[in-house]
Amino acid sequence: MNLMQEHIFELQYALDTFYFLVCGALVMWMAAGFSMLEAGLVRAKNTTEILTKNVALYAIACIMYMVCGYAIMYGGDIFLSSITGDGVAGAEEPATYAPSADFFFQVVFVATAMSIVSGAVAERMKLWVFLAFAVVMTGFIYPMEGSWTWGGNPVFGMYTLGDLGFLDFAGSGIVHMAGAAAALAGVLLLGPRKGKYGADGSVQAIPGANLPLATLGTFILWMGWFGFNGGSVLATASVGSANAVAIVFMNTNTAAAGGLVAALLTARLMFGKADLTMALNGALAGLVTITAGPDTPSALQATIFGAIGGVLVVFSIITLDKLRIDDPVGAISVHGVVGLFGLLLVPVTNAENSSFAGQLIGAGTIFGWVFLTSLTVFFVLKLVIGIRVGEEEEYEGVDVAECGLEAYPEFVSQK
Repeated sequence: MNLMQEHIFELQYALDTFYFLVCGALVMWMAAGFSMLEAGLVRAKNTTEILTKNVALYAIACIMYMVCGYAIMYGGDIFLSSITGDGVAGAEEPATYAPSADFFFQVVFVATAMSIVSGAVAERMKLWVFLAFAVVMTGFIYPMEGSWTWGGNPVFGMYTLGDLGFLDFAGSGIVHMAGAAAALAGVLLLGPRKGKYGADGSVQAIPGANLPLATLGTFILWMGWFGFNGGSVLATASVGSANAVAIVFMNTNTAAAGGLVAALLTARLMFGKADLTMALNGALAGLVTITAGPDTPSALQATIFGAIGGVLVVFSIITLDKLRIDDPVGAISVHGVVGLFGLLLVPVTNAENSSFAGQLIGAGTIFGWVFLTSLTVFFVLKLVIGIRVGEEEEYEGVDVAECGLEAYPEFVSQK
């Protein structure tokens, strides 16, 4: 390598590493988005606990992925050897960016998957049970399915998903559907909130406490998604990669817009009102839809895909309520149902690198693994210490029972 080539490589290395770190920081900011969204959609008496869960799960994810998660997923030894500019011991060296940047970018994805669980089990799961599950989810369950997908390892030594035609560009299935699978396992064992469903089968609406916060959370997630999808290009310091990043950003944005408008119109036709919560979930549904393949559709296709996801999420939320599956924030519908839909759309615009059969096998593998292992962990926790707060604590609100303080003390009547 001559001196000019060496300088070009160093510049490319620096630019790609910087881009990777900035995108990782944007994805980390999504933790704030989930916190605000969930805090806005739960009742005031449960706000402190939901915020505690979100900030704690992020810290747990960072530690567990360092201790063992990254090694399980990619084979690198991080816990026993320091991460340096020279690389991560035992890991395959990236071509044009620092290994430490790769670890940082991957760890914020782990936290995103765990954040999905938080909202679905809100208002009735014990705080310490949730945090105990977070240890297992981020340290073992997610890294295992990640090793079969992005890690490229055979599933239980039998088959490689990539060879079967499975492709998930940024994680509609690997991150979002996985988080929803774990959430579904927890919700099924927990049961619905008190008063959510009547004896006659009716569904009682339980409004969130702060829709401005929920809207802020959605905008934060929308912005963070540019790092989520854009960072998954893995480079930006060449003409080809820069163009790819621009396409991914464009499609991510327009899919969210399509999802929001379609969900808003669907809610208006079904309920006769412009339902803000459905519109917010529609935007998120559009984002989840495009995440599996934001690099190949045209802008119009991305808008249409997002719009279909926005319509789908409205019907999914209604259907889950009819099945008495209580999800306070609609996480299972947004990330699970729409996550699967996003995977199935990939072959529409990228048939060369994926197939419908491969996408179905990959989705079944991810969902089956995460759901069954999560169900097992939650069931063991239920047997050992119980996973649900008491009826009186649920009525009073888990803020006082679990955290000892209220988010809005001035607005709570003294007893």
